[in-house]
Amino acid sequence: MTTLWGGCFQKETDARVRAFQDSLGFDFRLWPYEIAVNRAHARMLVKIGVLTEAEGETILKGLDKIYDDFASGKAEPVGEEDVHSLIEALLVKWAGEVGKKLHTGRSRNDQVATDLRLYLRDEIDAVRGMLREFRLALVELAAEHVETLMPGFTHLQPAQPVTFAHHLLAYYEMFTRDDARFEDCRRRMNVLPLGAGALAGTTFPLDRGFVAEALGFDAISENSMDAVSDRDFVVEFCAAAALVFVHLSRLCEEVILWATPQFGFIELDDAFATGSSMMPQKKNPDVAELCRGKTGRVVGNLAGLLILLKGLPLAYNKDLQEDKPLLFDTADTLKGCLGVFIPMMQKLKVSRERMRDAAHRGFLTATDLAEYLVRKGVPFREAHEAAGEVVVYCLEQGKGLDSLSLDDYRRFSPVIDQDVFESVRLEQALQARRVLGGPAPEAVRERIESLMKFLKY
Repeated sequence: MTTLWGGCFQKETDARVRAFQDSLGFDFRLWPYEIAVNRAHARMLVKIGVLTEAEGETILKGLDKIYDDFASGKAEPVGEEDVHSLIEALLVKWAGEVGKKLHTGRSRNDQVATDLRLYLRDEIDAVRGMLREFRLALVELAAEHVETLMPGFTHLQPAQPVTFAHHLLAYYEMFTRDDARFEDCRRRMNVLPLGAGALAGTTFPLDRGFVAEALGFDAISENSMDAVSDRDFVVEFCAAAALVFVHLSRLCEEVILWATPQFGFIELDDAFATGSSMMPQKKNPDVAELCRGKTGRVVGNLAGLLILLKGLPLAYNKDLQEDKPLLFDTADTLKGCLGVFIPMMQKLKVSRERMRDAAHRGFLTATDLAEYLVRKGVPFREAHEAAGEVVVYCLEQGKGLDSLSLDDYRRFSPVIDQDVFESVRLEQALQARRVLGGPAPEAVRERIESLMKFLKY
């Protein structure tokens, strides 16, 4: 095989070195973007007079042939160092010697930087579409449970009453921030590196604006050395993906807990659970567990990228070849997890009764009792202490806040009157939380209606 770079070499590359450094095994997936870049570059070379119209037409037809062969599976991606070498070799095969002119004014360094940006642009669009679908699934599920009482937790201990809808919308906010990070990454990434050459541009009068417009880039790189060595956009994508997984992992943990008999808040659809080869009664939340587990993998990819870039001198170094396996694995893992998690959430069965029963345990309206006393003129610290003493009394008597008598309450404060019972009632406590962003059903319903309009139109 003839390499693209062997002009001054007098020996063949050792087979062990070839096997060690060739990247075709993983960068072949960039072939649609490599062909798109080649097309734009060929048209630009015709425009500036490096290629004749006839030569340009021959090259474009050859590239079309290669595209069709790859798309149909006719061409085998073998025998070359990387995707750039493969397509150039096939172009020469189909278009003849004129195919050797296409590389004028460029390097594999600026090619791969351009290919990667085009690839990642599509990946971001796909991920954002899935995040939108995921957020819609959360909102639609929330719409069914605006009145479904459940305990809110801090330290995994019962804290205050909320609704399942309000709980789900907390995750909506997380994944919305994730979407914004991907949007921001895409905007910053959409800059054309092609024309930077290996590191110092070229003496040919390339029309970079023509190529940028043809490939849909918003801007052109301003420094040729930075253009070929920059992988910030890869790190940004993987960082955004890592945060998605952190948020997804938190939801996974709750799904796993909620599905236990001890909680019993939800039941997973049979199609999104597995069983045990030994214990016939088991219904395991494997989807949630695997997504939780893959979080470490994606976070590890991000750490690997940061370490890869640390200390690299300008401009291009072969180290950068290692960015693609980490990036590709992150993108594949993210889309794979979202692809199975979304329908799992859509088919979730929710037990309103178990959630409501849990909300009646744990003295969730103790804070409301303290605030009731404050409204009666008691300083908050004294009110907090009195409410705590009421809880201790309830524990001793085996009662709940809503089952005490008025005389019981007056043991702890003479200002307590008959209206205390309305204040410690779960439904009333929830309705009273009308503060912006709070869990009052009326406020949550308004939020859901607003989100539905945004997500569906």
